[in-house]
Amino acid sequence: MSTKAQLDADSLAVLRRALEKLEGGFQQLPAFEAAPIDAGALETILTGVATRLRDNYPYFHPLYAGQMLKPPHAIARLAYAMAMYINPNNHALDGGRASSALEKEAVAEIAAMFGWRDAASFLGHLTSGGTMANLEALWVAGRLAPGKKVVASKQAHYTHGRVSAVLQLDFEAIEVDRHGRMDLDALETTLKQGSVGTVVATMGTTATGSVDPLAELLALREKYKFRLHADAAYGGYFVLVDSLRAEARRAFDRIGECDSIVIDPHKHGLQPYGCGGVLFRDPTVGRFYKHDSPYTYFSSGDLHLGEITLECSRAGAAAVALWATQKLLPLERGGEFAKRLAKSRRAALALHERLRSGQRFVPGFPPELDIVVWSAGAKSVAESSAKARSIFAEAAKRNLHLALAELPTSFFELPHSAADQPTITCLRSVLMKPEHEEWVGEIDRILNEAAAAV
Repeated sequence: MSTKAQLDADSLAVLRRALEKLEGGFQQLPAFEAAPIDAGALETILTGVATRLRDNYPYFHPLYAGQMLKPPHAIARLAYAMAMYINPNNHALDGGRASSALEKEAVAEIAAMFGWRDAASFLGHLTSGGTMANLEALWVAGRLAPGKKVVASKQAHYTHGRVSAVLQLDFEAIEVDRHGRMDLDALETTLKQGSVGTVVATMGTTATGSVDPLAELLALREKYKFRLHADAAYGGYFVLVDSLRAEARRAFDRIGECDSIVIDPHKHGLQPYGCGGVLFRDPTVGRFYKHDSPYTYFSSGDLHLGEITLECSRAGAAAVALWATQKLLPLERGGEFAKRLAKSRRAALALHERLRSGQRFVPGFPPELDIVVWSAGAKSVAESSAKARSIFAEAAKRNLHLALAELPTSFFELPHSAADQPTITCLRSVLMKPEHEEWVGEIDRILNEAAAAV
């Protein structure tokens, strides 16, 4: 196992050749005098920036397992950098003809991953991230059910409550079960009040990777007639993975029946920030986006992405990078992309098993995706929480970077009394790099060493 950290520079030669190909498409233009570039000044500043950027956690390394930070694939970095020489804007078509076409193709491939293969039967586009994508989904939901409430689980991302406030929609957080999934009895109690217009199903919570019981939520939709939105910002790509537990597999198999879906290619999709996406099963919701802008739609009668998005200027480079990545690594079950996700999941299962068989820690429920949570063994919740914070710091000294999470004590089979606090500070790892599978042993070794030091 190599411990040498590598930032790929070899592929820059590929970028140079691709830029020469790109420039060849503009040879018919008359020459002009570009603003001069002071290479010496560029190098001075860039090397200075490089020094400043060293003040970061090593997000690219397998020993970084803290937050949802996954290095972009080389093809995404190169395609994004090449597109930046043109700097297209995927709003009005004349701002990015090629990149707009690439976005539509890339989004269609994501929709097909969820079972939506007819381009005329859905509406979708990229966004700057999951927050904006969820805002659009809830904005449409609010237009379809004015005055109705939005509900999501207490483990759902905080963006739903925040976005609902921005949209002036009532919001309620629903209790969760012992596995971090939306509690169906608690949800139905709220549904019986008749005030719910939209239920958000989280397909991979931020804290634990829990997957809400989508099949049961679809049955409740039939009974109570609400709109069902799938927040698959983190977990959406796991629809391609065959090794999920039965409950999660059952949920992902039916995600295409939701009314809207959000996914973040800048998480598991190997993209740079920011690249999110939103999909609507009913393409007629595009009517809510209608506007009249005489200065942006003069070049074509074709559909512009700006006519179906709330954002205005958006980086066309994000679409170029995503399209290129999906050409290299198609979104198909059994393919190389899916195998990489499966490696991350195996890593999470392996770490959970090591924690379970050891003596120092109390793991939470088995991971549904690739996120693992565990508490520190202690005589009380307060002591365990303090110990977890100390282990977190000790692990960082040894170059193992984890995360802390405040979770319900009910998520853990605690050998000590849980009466002193309703929540516990625990340790959390996001094993989203395929390389993590080979590093589980080293992660476990450092973790135990840090615990022994505490």
